[in-house]
Amino acid sequence: MNISVQKLLTKMEAELQQAKMAQKPESLREKVYSIKILSELILDEIQAGGAVMEPLRQRPQPKSSSQPKKLELDDEANGDSLFDF
Repeated sequence: MNISVQKLLTKMEAELQQAKMAQKPESLREKVYSIKILSELILDEIQAGGAVMEPLRQRPQPKSSSQPKKLELDDEANGDSLFDF
């Protein structure tokens, strides 16, 4: 049975969300152990050369502007640098 790396990562994300909401140490341990097992499956798949990494690249990437937004300066600021007083 072939399980894609993307499906394993999605399952890891779900387990992580449940771990964050765990109320009991036993529940937290169970979720963290699940994440560990899923991580080992991904590593085994990558080492075997069977992992198809293309689905990982197809994830939507956050859009970034080409220029970082400049901070608005007070009247007392002299320049763009942190060290300009």
